Amino acid sequence: MYKTRALVLLSAGVRRLVWRSCKSLTVDMAFPRPSLERKRDKSADRKARKAEKKRAREEEEARQVAELSVYSATDNPFHDVNLGQQFRWHKKNEKERKQGLTLEEAQRRDALRRQEAKEELERLNRRRAEREADQRLREEEEVKMHRLAESAQMADWLSKEEDFQLEQERRRAAIRIKEKRAKAIDFLALNLRYVNPPQDEEEEEEDDGLEIDLDEPYNIFDSLTPEQVEELHEDIERYLRLEQSDINIEFWTNMMVVCKDQLDHIKANKHLGAEAAAAVEADITALLKGKSYDHLVALQKHVQTKLTSGEPIDTDYWEGLLKKLLVWKAKAKLKALHEVVVRNRLEQLRKRQRDEALQAQEELLAGVAKSASRGDARNVVAVMNAQQEAEAAEEVEPYDRSMSPPPVDIRKLSYEERQIDIVTAKEGLRALMEQRRSVAGSRFVPKTAQAPVEVEIVEPASGADLASEALYRAEAEKELDEEEELFNVEENIAHPTSYNWEDKYRPRKPRYFNRVHTGYEWNKYNQTHYDTDNPPPKVVQGYKFNIFYPDLIDKSKAPTYKIVKEPGNDETVLLHFTAGPPYEDIAFRIVNREWEFSHKRGFRSSFDRGCLSLWFNFRRNFYRK
Repeated sequence: MYKTRALVLLSAGVRRLVWRSCKSLTVDMAFPRPSLERKRDKSADRKARKAEKKRAREEEEARQVAELSVYSATDNPFHDVNLGQQFRWHKKNEKERKQGLTLEEAQRRDALRRQEAKEELERLNRRRAEREADQRLREEEEVKMHRLAESAQMADWLSKEEDFQLEQERRRAAIRIKEKRAKAIDFLALNLRYVNPPQDEEEEEEDDGLEIDLDEPYNIFDSLTPEQVEELHEDIERYLRLEQSDINIEFWTNMMVVCKDQLDHIKANKHLGAEAAAAVEADITALLKGKSYDHLVALQKHVQTKLTSGEPIDTDYWEGLLKKLLVWKAKAKLKALHEVVVRNRLEQLRKRQRDEALQAQEELLAGVAKSASRGDARNVVAVMNAQQEAEAAEEVEPYDRSMSPPPVDIRKLSYEERQIDIVTAKEGLRALMEQRRSVAGSRFVPKTAQAPVEVEIVEPASGADLASEALYRAEAEKELDEEEELFNVEENIAHPTSYNWEDKYRPRKPRYFNRVHTGYEWNKYNQTHYDTDNPPPKVVQGYKFNIFYPDLIDKSKAPTYKIVKEPGNDETVLLHFTAGPPYEDIAFRIVNREWEFSHKRGFRSSFDRGCLSLWFNFRRNFYRK
């Protein structure tokens, strides 16, 4: 019974297994499974899609980072090719996770920081744009100011050129007058020269031999031909263009008015005839001659009122009279100015005579004092006493009737003789006594001897000075580099050396031409706080000393140098140069830093052809991280 039941159970198990196998076979036949190649293709596609998404995400992050930075991966001062990739601080993220900061909070904080950095960058960009705009405005303003300065300088040059041409015209006029070949314009320029008389002695000496015309300047047209009048008109125009003084311009303007009137008069003589023009000119001249400037102004107002009144008058006559009034007003101004010229010239001549008299008196007194020192004082005193007695005798001399001629009947004299001034006996005696007193009171004026010309003896320069000057000029003619400046600040030596050759040779300081090399140091601090637009302060990076000893007595010993440190001063030291006679020691204050003694670094210490060259740069220290 147990065996039958076991068999039944076994058969049931077999049936169930067979049924499952058949079912699985049926499913596999209806839905076949994909092959191995298809699985691989799908996996590759899935990986490619993920890589594409990752690359797009990285590019977006790089773009966001690039927006926050003005640099790119190929163009940045840090030479960082991964500048476009976002930096991930894994240790910091791990530390934040340990502190309990979630990823969302960290991302939110980082986003806030990026936004603040973006806003700060925008502010910096705006500030830089404003700074560049201000720089452009400053440059435009500088260009404008430079252009204005050039314009002012050009105007100054033109003014100086006009002054030079005017001075040359005046000098040519004076030369032509001295050489007796003067033109009409030369006399007018000479008269105008004494409106403001020269104060310089050299100019006064140039005026020797020049005498002004005592007649009014407008009377010069009476002796000129029509061609000379036209030439004078052109000369007056040239002076008007060159003159700058108001008085001189007024003088030449009035002369131009008179000259144009003379030209009109010449043309009228050609058209109307000499007799008709002379008749009209004579009537107007008789009316206006001898009147003052104020009277002419009043007459001009009267004529203008008459012309505008509308009364039946001879318009041509009154208009001609008004035109002549302008000419006579110009003549009145010229006459007043000529009186000033004559007065100034006379005063100048009086001053020159007084100066010459004072000089002669000083020379005479010097001669008298010299004679008195030789023992001739008694003779001099006797002569002076005799002169005083003679003057007293002449003053009390009694009058004798025979001294005067017999009286003459004035009616028997001719017309010309009757025009002579009549002087009474008292007036004649008074004038005679005044003349005698003036003659007796005047001292003997010897002829002034020409002062010998003092020739200044220039001591020829020594060969050492010439050689030193040649070396100095050769070094000074070399152009400076962009980062070099002159450095010729000499320091006084605290304890100067005493020289045993001072009595034999003249001690002197050597000549020198030094340079200081300056530049920027782009260390970490300066890179952080400065840029090329706002550079850091310049620092001293080296020196170039060129000291000239062309006249050393002992040429076998080259000059030397030493560094002298001062107590309490660690920033600077004294560079002390020593050479043999006849040169003194010399010292310069330099920055106290370590030198570069490598020739590849620019070090040079040589003495060649009388020139000591000491060139050096300071050592630059670099630190590794």
